[in-house]
Amino acid sequence: MTPHERDGRSEVGETTVGETTVAEVMAELAALDDPKARAVNEKHGDDHGVNLGKLRALAKRLKTQQDLARRLWATDDTAARLLALLICRPKAFERDELDAMLREARTPKVHDWLVNYVVKKNPHAEELRVAWSADPDPVVASAGWALTTERVAKKPEGLDLAGLLDVVEAEMKDAPDRLQWAMNHCLAQIGIEHPEHRTRALDIGERLQVLKDYPTPPGCTSPYAPDWITEMVRRQHAE
Repeated sequence: MTPHERDGRSEVGETTVGETTVAEVMAELAALDDPKARAVNEKHGDDHGVNLGKLRALAKRLKTQQDLARRLWATDDTAARLLALLICRPKAFERDELDAMLREARTPKVHDWLVNYVVKKNPHAEELRVAWSADPDPVVASAGWALTTERVAKKPEGLDLAGLLDVVEAEMKDAPDRLQWAMNHCLAQIGIEHPEHRTRALDIGERLQVLKDYPTPPGCTSPYAPDWITEMVRRQHAE
């Protein structure tokens, strides 16, 4: 497992069953709430106690319901918002709606799922990437960097990779945590995917020392960019 690997969003079909009410869903989420899971999640800034496997099972049963997803989001409840992100239609949201949702996303998991499961699949993703990257709010800016990292890996044409490295070099060391993490991911992705920039990416990582001492479980790759880049390139060459 590497630092950027995440549970995939289950693709579910459009619902044909009778409309489900928010009250019914909230009651089911309340029944699934586990105090032990809540305690673990709260250590990571996430205020909910629903096992994510059970949450995904509920989403699979509900299938895609865009209207219900919007109503669940409006509850401001973290578990309900996570469920909303699993049952929505990512392409159905307007640009300003997604911008507002990101600014309303109070917890790391909701922010993460919104960007990765919804915004990345939305036709306004590139416009939002540019706008968010320049936002003075570091949490919003971190979403812009996450979208940039996606482009570095999948559609780098038109990106100024050297310019991105300039920004990382100048700003990552003192950036707030979420923004620093997102910048570091982008740094690593540039080094992994673009050999012509690898030496500089490794050098920046080694000089800034960001996340060098981050606790990494056995079998996982460190998020420290030089180690991350080196390990992923080794795997590429081993294939």
